[in-house]
Amino acid sequence: MNRIVVVGYGPTAHRLVETLASKGFGGTVTVIGEEPRPAYDRVHLTSYLSGTSAEDLTYEVPAGVVTRLNTRVTGIDRQARQVTLADGGAEPYDVLVLATGSAPFVPPVPGAEHAYVYRTIEDLDAIRTAAKDAVEGVVVGGGLLGLEAADALRALGLKAHIVEMSPWLMPRQVDEGGGSVLKSHIEGLGLSVHAGAGVQEIVTDAAGQVTGLLKPDGTLVDAQVVVFSAGIRPRDELARSAGLEVGPRGGIVVDSGMLTSDPSIYAVGECALAGGMVYGLVGPCNTMAEVAADRIMGGASAFEGADLSTKLKLLGVEVAQFGAMDGALDVTYMDPVAGVYKKLFISDDAQTLLGGICVGDASPYTSLRPFVGKSLPASPSDLLFSGAGAQLDLPDEAQVCSCNNVCAGDIRTAIADKGVTDVPGLKACTRAGTTCGSCVPMLKQLLEKSGVEVSKALCEHFTYSRAELFDIVRVRGITTFSELITQHGQGRGCDICKPAVASILASLHNGHVLEGERATLQDTNDAFLANIQKNGTYSVVPRIPGGEITPDKLIVIGEVARDFGLYTKITGGQRIDLFGARVDQLPEIWRRLVDAGFESGHAYGKALRTVKSCVGSTWCRYGVQDSVGMAIALELRYRGLRSPHKLKSAVSGCARECAEARSKDFGIIATEQGWNLYVGGNGGFKPRHADLLANDLTTDELIRTIDRFLMFYIRTADRLQRTSTWIESLDGGLDYLREVIMEDSLGICADLDTQMERHVATYADEWAATLDDPEKLGRFVSFVNAPGVPDPSIVFASERGQIKPVMAQ
Repeated sequence: MNRIVVVGYGPTAHRLVETLASKGFGGTVTVIGEEPRPAYDRVHLTSYLSGTSAEDLTYEVPAGVVTRLNTRVTGIDRQARQVTLADGGAEPYDVLVLATGSAPFVPPVPGAEHAYVYRTIEDLDAIRTAAKDAVEGVVVGGGLLGLEAADALRALGLKAHIVEMSPWLMPRQVDEGGGSVLKSHIEGLGLSVHAGAGVQEIVTDAAGQVTGLLKPDGTLVDAQVVVFSAGIRPRDELARSAGLEVGPRGGIVVDSGMLTSDPSIYAVGECALAGGMVYGLVGPCNTMAEVAADRIMGGASAFEGADLSTKLKLLGVEVAQFGAMDGALDVTYMDPVAGVYKKLFISDDAQTLLGGICVGDASPYTSLRPFVGKSLPASPSDLLFSGAGAQLDLPDEAQVCSCNNVCAGDIRTAIADKGVTDVPGLKACTRAGTTCGSCVPMLKQLLEKSGVEVSKALCEHFTYSRAELFDIVRVRGITTFSELITQHGQGRGCDICKPAVASILASLHNGHVLEGERATLQDTNDAFLANIQKNGTYSVVPRIPGGEITPDKLIVIGEVARDFGLYTKITGGQRIDLFGARVDQLPEIWRRLVDAGFESGHAYGKALRTVKSCVGSTWCRYGVQDSVGMAIALELRYRGLRSPHKLKSAVSGCARECAEARSKDFGIIATEQGWNLYVGGNGGFKPRHADLLANDLTTDELIRTIDRFLMFYIRTADRLQRTSTWIESLDGGLDYLREVIMEDSLGICADLDTQMERHVATYADEWAATLDDPEKLGRFVSFVNAPGVPDPSIVFASERGQIKPVMAQ
């Protein structure tokens, strides 16, 4: 069993090879996929149309796995144990795993060949191209994927229609009452719903261009783009041709270990028929992959069915379903004005919870789903309306994350035995909440009930969190650390609270960081307005907004570097770092730079570092907006803005993303209509791509939204918390952030706007102010008792024509 071949490279195949790698499989694993890229996240596929790149969605191939992409398998030779390929080649195997997935069902109606399906990145590319010349579009299918497709058409600027054969939308997830409420929500967004309708024909003109969809009743729905999302069919053709057992209605028959009728061949995912059922949800498919990997490695895992519960947010509407969709008794609540529908199904003795449906408010889902099949933990009315569900103690075996098969006991183990104290830690430790995210509220509840004391205190001198201290300073007008610790703390402070409070004071009052008492609060870098390096020298980083610099300024930097013997490096942030300056040289260097028009780049502070940009529409033939001008405007607006952690930004002039905007705390990508704003990205130990906050913003809307994003972050984040982990820590995450800063749900946007305008109006360059103040200049000496004497321990050698530090042995 040294050679495993996997046919198909979707998310299920990826989970399989990932699990094999984690279990230490020592043979070769070859994955053959028809698509031009490895597996990618299909759960968030729709985000591809709103700016997420294919690379962002694509999973990393586990080390040692061989991939053959753009390759189609045409047959299985079970005797020779090899698969044949469309190019005439063959791939031998000891164990074969079929992960061929499913294909969209397209009804055999006239004109169907002119329609699109919603399955792959290439499908979405085709839909986006077709939408450029269209006004209206129609989606056939009102299920989960159909509603996503309709939302995508709407996002592409089309008037969208949904045609669903059943009498109501999402018939697998909600009943007629829930479907009625869902329909009202969706029509309120401007989409047209045609329920209880089929497709007679896709109508085209003489040139073969789609003009509409004809329903059986003779009604024509005008449309230039038609997308089919009417279900899936398991791709079992390879298994059929190889003589493997398949089900009467399709699907490769497998046992509880995912083994087919051939003892050398497994099947997993949407192509498999397990227990007489084909599963189309990510959770069961992931479990199948893990079971198959365990069996291949000699284990005894079994697939015993799966929880088909669903919680999602479609077109802004919360929809959830768990357990059964019928029962002897039910408790129903419907508020058509608020657009809320909730229903619980219970046993005939009113003792056992069988299932439930929620539309418009899915809050009961998280707490109640684990109790399906168990005794009702409270009266149905309390569970639905009084919030009693949030107080329930889940049994250890209750499943919390169905996508990754994580139970409450797994969460409690991570908290108790591994010391995890926050949601990001639970995600990293257990995988819960990393796929669809619907279980994150339950993770928070389990943390709160775990008994682990998670202190919010900034340090031993303050019982308040950083966010609380920020509000205390802001509301009470406190201007010094001494005043704050006297009134609201204890002791004299430490290296944790002093810099944090200094940052708060700078954020609110924009005073010089070395002014009076503030100078004693700073850590090493802020204390000397420069970044200390490994040999005790400092780096000098002048601001170069947007990476744009004149020849005269380049000459000045070159002359300064030459005259002071500094190492020069062009950075990834599109500026020039000068390394090797002694502390006593810093004022001399900065005098020449300031006189030439430079100012501090704040590379030493928890502040805005750079706003990187491509050349944009000014020079590039692909650019659609002036990215350089925008980058310069943003950098000059937010320069010197003190924050809980460093801030980085970038502006790309088109979707090709040359400025790598989505790896920044806030990144901007130009569109034909304006700007897309992404937030929460970072590099570092745990790189993270930013998420789309808003799209097609005007310049004024963009700047206003960034203003509020930054000020809300500065006001509420913890000490040294990057924007990425801050957003994850918000109750409601990105959606909550959007509500606060774009919909003003907390009524604080005017205050955030005022704070930013105050910062912009009062900004002053720290180095320019330092050079004009003899008292501040007095600190820039190597030895306080011997001013002017350089540090003799600083030694350099030569490397590639420049200096490098030599450290003592």
